[in-house]
Amino acid sequence: MRISIVGTGYVGLVTGACLAEVGHDVTCVDNDRLKLEAIGRGRSPIFEEGLESILQRRIGGRLNVTDDLPAAVLESDLTFIAVGTPFDGEQIDLSYVRQAAKQVGRALRAKNAYHVVVMKSTVVPGTTDDVVTPALAEASGRSVGNEFGVGMNPEFLTEGSAVEDFMNPDRIVLGGIDDRTIGVMAEVYAPFEGAPVVRTTNKTAEMIKYASNAVLATMISFSNEIANLSSTLGGIDAVEVMNAVHLSRYFTMPTEGGKRSTAPITSFLHAGCGFGGSCLPKDVKALVAQGRSAGEPMTLLKGVMSVNETQPARMIGIIRRHFPRLKGLRVSVLGLAFKPDTDDMRESPAISIISELIGAGVSVTAYDPVVNGAAEKVLPAGPPITIASSLEQAIEGVDAVVIATSWREFECLPALLSGRSNAPLVVDGRRTLRMDGIERYDGIGL
Repeated sequence: MRISIVGTGYVGLVTGACLAEVGHDVTCVDNDRLKLEAIGRGRSPIFEEGLESILQRRIGGRLNVTDDLPAAVLESDLTFIAVGTPFDGEQIDLSYVRQAAKQVGRALRAKNAYHVVVMKSTVVPGTTDDVVTPALAEASGRSVGNEFGVGMNPEFLTEGSAVEDFMNPDRIVLGGIDDRTIGVMAEVYAPFEGAPVVRTTNKTAEMIKYASNAVLATMISFSNEIANLSSTLGGIDAVEVMNAVHLSRYFTMPTEGGKRSTAPITSFLHAGCGFGGSCLPKDVKALVAQGRSAGEPMTLLKGVMSVNETQPARMIGIIRRHFPRLKGLRVSVLGLAFKPDTDDMRESPAISIISELIGAGVSVTAYDPVVNGAAEKVLPAGPPITIASSLEQAIEGVDAVVIATSWREFECLPALLSGRSNAPLVVDGRRTLRMDGIERYDGIGL
């Protein structure tokens, strides 16, 4: 099938590359010339395992890039809209969505064949039907349903494993205005045999995406609340608590030989210094905001965000247990990305931790295996922050080390600190290290 994708951000580029990989002819559209040039050379503008290798195999063949949106739409059978939907604290910003819908609609004016337009961006329930569809109809002058279809196909991609998630989907949700629309969308995903397919309305598809992210965020904040109470009561290790919870039949699956393995969902039932990224915080806030405007208080999800927003401060509290006076302290923060295997710093707990440390007069060194000089644009302004070029440099001469991201590289920290005469305090914000391997150890949920 011939497919055009408006937007070459995280979702658009992964979608385009993977669809080209399974045999479709894909054209990705963007107005950022520098990004298009990089992709055209087979270089990925984002750090995502496996993405660049697909680009290098498919670019110039089944995958192409352009800034000519009308031509891309006219030469395709289906168009995905995968543009940004930033959240301003009150509602998601649909300006990019409206602009893309109008541009696609104007392109459809010159097309006689039936065409399907699919929302791929995450938007609150009702957006595809109430915003995108009218914009397409007005700009195109064509009849909805008869001359073009409109669908909603949410993504379920985890940063760091997005290519794997797309190529081996756990579900495919196809929302549409009618069976004809959904039928065309189903052709796109025909190569993914065996994946469960949900056929539904646009509005329900939109809610499925938000509900999926909201339940993950809820599990994280629940785990953190249990960890915080365990720490306050004393004599309880939240890691032991949650590991025992994971053994429940609800969280295990039978394997050969009568044994049981822990379900992947338990990865969200672990205490830590908070969740971040481009999805969970924004999507939960957007759902709360929509609930508020509809007269639903969304009490639970407001609590989820409240726990998450205060979690980074718990890290500062742990440091204060060992150093009542923070001013002049030298602290290394390990991990700037919101999670391992990505370079995304959006809503990263590390940013809040660093901000509070700087506010307390702490001299901060930071290190991340992937995030590079761009980190300085995201980190708080004020006293300079030293960005270390290696883990060894980051921990040299510091009083405390804070683990904010569970990068695998940090597992060698005990060996690097072993035998030091003046060992720093290690504050494990992800509980990834064994406490008996570090001389001075503390962490969330202890």
